Amino acid sequence: MKDKILSRLLDIKIAIDQIFDFLPMPRDYFEFKKDLKTQKAVERNIEIIGEAVSQILKAYPEIEISNSRKIVDTRNRIIHGYDSVSSETIWGISIKNLPKLKDEIELLIKQFETKDE
Repeated sequence: MKDKILSRLLDIKIAIDQIFDFLPMPRDYFEFKKDLKTQKAVERNIEIIGEAVSQILKAYPEIEISNSRKIVDTRNRIIHGYDSVSSETIWGISIKNLPKLKDEIELLIKQFETKDE
């Protein structure tokens, strides 16, 4: 179980790192909005994050991840209501929410790497 959770946490970290790599530097919403490939790559990684969070919470509901329900809901909205997800929403999540999530995930990874089952 520990290895599965750690694997999902690493999936989240990798997806966040990729999002940060994809975003234009300096961070510029208007450049992001013009770049459909980057938008789709970021959306895909947000889907991965949402699915990984969902799997973690199903297997280990005690884990606390801020806004976990919103993360899973966003994943579902991107996949099932793709036409209702704006570039502004994706940008906002990427700039405002992912830095905090990355910090939380890195802390959880450290905890699970040292945890004995």
